[in-house]
Amino acid sequence: MIGVLSAGLAPVFALMCYIYLKDRVTEPISLIVKMFMLGALLVFPIMFIQYALAAENITNNHFIQSFFFVALLEEFSKWFIFIFAIYHHSDFDNHYDGIVYAVSISLGFASLENVLYLLTNGIEYAFLRAFFPVSSHALFGIIMGYYFGRAKVTNLHTNWNRIFALLIPFILHGIYNYILMSVASYWIYYLSPFMIFLWCVALHRMKAANQSVTMIK
Repeated sequence: MIGVLSAGLAPVFALMCYIYLKDRVTEPISLIVKMFMLGALLVFPIMFIQYALAAENITNNHFIQSFFFVALLEEFSKWFIFIFAIYHHSDFDNHYDGIVYAVSISLGFASLENVLYLLTNGIEYAFLRAFFPVSSHALFGIIMGYYFGRAKVTNLHTNWNRIFALLIPFILHGIYNYILMSVASYWIYYLSPFMIFLWCVALHRMKAANQSVTMIK
């Protein structure tokens, strides 16, 4: 049990520390922990809904399952939690803050999901899950937070930026899941370059958000 917890949570905390330490204006740890816990709590209702959809056998179409049963449900839940819990908070006051808080929610979700998966399927999957599902949730969070940050600190296209904060992670998450579902045993050959693309996009967004913080200061 301790081994599973360690293997499941280690990549989560490593990614969270990396994102946090890149912040030039650090955020309250208590608020980050709160967002993390809210993200973790999303796992149970989402798992229940996904189980119900699978049990009803509504469709076997990989596109619908990938984009709507998984990506839209998960990304909308994170987006809604961000709007409800942190978007109007006084500590969300610069561009990069959006990334910190969105990643906190995403990694909270990824942490519990990862631990439950390893408990069910075995610790031998820990390495692959660290590089793919856990990392992908962090990267979707970076992109979501980037657009939330832009919406918060600028008066230009505010509503569009809030829409992009949901739309772009949803599309990327859908593509990620569609690759997993549609290419079966060869998924790693298709998903690896896609993950490299996600990392490039996310790192560019982090750099741009930090630069905008510098310009504001």
